[in-house]
Amino acid sequence: MSHKKLLIRGATVVDPSQNINGKKDILVENGVIARLAGKISDTDADIFDAKGMFVFPGLIDMHTHLREPGAEEAETVQSGCEAAAAGGYTAVCPMPNTTPAMDDPGRVRYVVGLAKGAKARVYPIGALTVGRKGEDITEMAAMVEEGAIAFSDDGCSVKNAEIMRHALRYAAMIGKPVLGHEEDPYLARDGQMNEGALSAELGLRGIPPIAEETMTSRDIAIAEYTKTPFHVTHISTRGVLDIIKAAKTRGVRVTCDVTPHHLTLTEDLLTTYDTRYKMNPPLRSVDDVEAMREGIRDGSIDAIATDHAPHSLELKMREFIYAPFGVTGLETALAVVQKSLIDTGVIDWTRAIELLSCTPAKLLGVEGGTLAKGSVADVAIYDPKDSWKVEPEKMKSRSTNTCYFDWKLPGRVQATVLGGELYRNV
Repeated sequence: MSHKKLLIRGATVVDPSQNINGKKDILVENGVIARLAGKISDTDADIFDAKGMFVFPGLIDMHTHLREPGAEEAETVQSGCEAAAAGGYTAVCPMPNTTPAMDDPGRVRYVVGLAKGAKARVYPIGALTVGRKGEDITEMAAMVEEGAIAFSDDGCSVKNAEIMRHALRYAAMIGKPVLGHEEDPYLARDGQMNEGALSAELGLRGIPPIAEETMTSRDIAIAEYTKTPFHVTHISTRGVLDIIKAAKTRGVRVTCDVTPHHLTLTEDLLTTYDTRYKMNPPLRSVDDVEAMREGIRDGSIDAIATDHAPHSLELKMREFIYAPFGVTGLETALAVVQKSLIDTGVIDWTRAIELLSCTPAKLLGVEGGTLAKGSVADVAIYDPKDSWKVEPEKMKSRSTNTCYFDWKLPGRVQATVLGGELYRNV
């Protein structure tokens, strides 16, 4: 906790948790928000002149891959947090598909230890099953004691429905959410991209939308039966969104998130076999992208999560069918949201920060997502009029596999504040 005073002056403060969208000063003291008012004077405080800028609660990424342990050449906890801060994120939730899997209390403790002194908070998501094999439930309660805030077998779905039923009940009993990677492994087997006319033309095995839709239907049915909450991560098809909407109408406690790339990019980019566009779920059709944007607009999608998935250049340069799935996302997400959703009138800044900060904090039960007096001083300072070109080699992540290379993006994060500590990006 920082004991210095920091006065952020002259910004437009956007905080959906308090229904605030207007010019205010913010005084940070002893690591918390001390005051939020039209004009604040404090001669003891360091001044950050944020005139013309936005100030938000720090962004919280519900779905991050930090690769440590096991693939430190692609990312480490520290480098991932550097990338997070550059993108306005003050908290990230690393998924458990590390090597070995984050499936026991000691491994959660290890990742928490790696995060000491990092530029963002690290909230580990523990494995739902041992080794992420879908056969035996992990010691969830013991993992929570070491810092796990949710559970997922991300990268794999839980094939056994009975195991999923017990896992949802156990997680609900200890009050922690389950995030489902929804993909039928038999329908998706060896798939490389969205199944359709284009996959046939390119000679690539497809991943059909029903692979995602059937598993989503099954897990929502289990959640409905067990009366437990369930979160569907990185949705990508209109069919999945329709299933989730119908379940919400019935009163099922289901929520979901979508990635920036599934809101902006389509399968047509794969005609050059560029592995920077290879991700899972795959890029889908124009209609699916439109459905995701509708879900963001009408409120049926609850959050935006990056699915930041760094890979070494060596692996991504392999032939398409051998290259791994995944793209980086922490450094580009906010600017991509501005360019594709805000500047185009799909949503406003209040809705964007709700999706990127406030709702993730609520769904995960973690600190942040608000600038209310007395809350932790996790803050993002953003200039919407700045602009930059995405040059992978200049980014903070250890990996360069961004799907937005060479894009000119509006807006840039000028600084983040983490527990009162100011980190300048520009």
